[in-house]
Amino acid sequence: MAIKEYDVFVIGTGTAGKIVAYDCAAEGMNVAIADNREFGGTCPNRGCDPKKVLVGITEAMQLAENLKGKGIVSVPKISWKNLQKFKCEFTDAVPASTEKKLKEAGIKMYHQSPKFLNENTLSVEGKTIKAKKIVIATGQKPMELKISGREHLKVSDDFLELEELPENIVFVGAGYIGMEFAHIAARCGAKVTVVEFEDRPLGPFEADIISHLTKTSEDLGIKFIFNAKVSAVEKLQKNYRVSFQKNGKIESVTARMVFNTAGRVPSIDELDLEKGNVAFEKAGISVNEFLQNTSNKSVYACGDVSASDSLPLTPVSSQEARIVSLNIRNGNYTKMDFPPAPSIVFTIPQVAAIGLTEEEAKDKGYDFVVEYKSVPQWFNAKRINEEVYAYKTIVDKKRNIVLGAHIIAAEAGEMINLFVLAMCGKLTTENIKAMIFAYPTWGNDIKGMV
Repeated sequence: MAIKEYDVFVIGTGTAGKIVAYDCAAEGMNVAIADNREFGGTCPNRGCDPKKVLVGITEAMQLAENLKGKGIVSVPKISWKNLQKFKCEFTDAVPASTEKKLKEAGIKMYHQSPKFLNENTLSVEGKTIKAKKIVIATGQKPMELKISGREHLKVSDDFLELEELPENIVFVGAGYIGMEFAHIAARCGAKVTVVEFEDRPLGPFEADIISHLTKTSEDLGIKFIFNAKVSAVEKLQKNYRVSFQKNGKIESVTARMVFNTAGRVPSIDELDLEKGNVAFEKAGISVNEFLQNTSNKSVYACGDVSASDSLPLTPVSSQEARIVSLNIRNGNYTKMDFPPAPSIVFTIPQVAAIGLTEEEAKDKGYDFVVEYKSVPQWFNAKRINEEVYAYKTIVDKKRNIVLGAHIIAAEAGEMINLFVLAMCGKLTTENIKAMIFAYPTWGNDIKGMV
């Protein structure tokens, strides 16, 4: 059988992979793309998009809860079955729609994870493929917990596909996924326990802000077990027992279902990277400033799988894909130079952050001023009877620009986007205060935060 040759072969059909494939195909290149799962990638199929659909329903419920007795007579009940059916309206069409668009663009599709045979040769679907450029955009997958009984652990994919919500759940890990799912499950009626290795949730975020989230999560009924190292999961007659070490003792908690939400790792195990002379590390595919692999110059990596030190977020993946696309088509002229990127945790209330934490600003030697306040008395919180609203801003004294902004609020995700504009535009605090925003809006509140 003849070896098929391509100008560009993309591994992964998520946000990053598709952008590179479409761009190169539009330039007249012969392009192929492969995926071992449903086409479209994590975000629209089994990540941010379906998660946000579930969150949206619980936001409506929480708002009703806040305003009960203030005009709302009763809080609505959630039908998990109907909620999942609604979610499927967003996810079911994604794979077929993605494949249709790729086909229309003239991109050849393969439904398997390729393996490297050498630097420019892959094996996929029993075929041998040669490519001038190979792009790895395989994203991340749940990190396996190497503990006894790990086969009993479910992952985020499983949570998003649950036909029925179990009456009690344990989440192992209090990062983005663990906290977001814990809030969804608790508001939908499950008893939730979160077991976390560290002494608080969401380690990368400002401790002052997360303290508010921890308290409101406990008020919701979520039980936290901190400083606990999970050692085993055992199947009982109906439940599962999760054993963990805490303060030198072995303790346990039982639940109908246990989810591994301890983090994600680069999805590279199946690629046989060594045969392709592709350098990789714990964070993913090793890349230079052009997002080109450090050992195999025919290979580029973009998105969550690249060890680029960028945040593993969909908008960042798009930016990395744009850089890879330009460098493949025009030669290595475009370097990574990303603006500050925001992070959002879609709990209720939301947590959002951009830029430096107070500790990071100290480590970098900045002369700065910190403003940290809890402001549930501000109008936007009071009008929805929300008790949790706080912010922390870090401002450079010399230049009077924002180095970091951290918010917990009902609309923190939208508010942080205004700080994105301020930081990318290097606006001073005087510039921000001088702007006229619509009132009374959450966005207008940022003028009082600097």
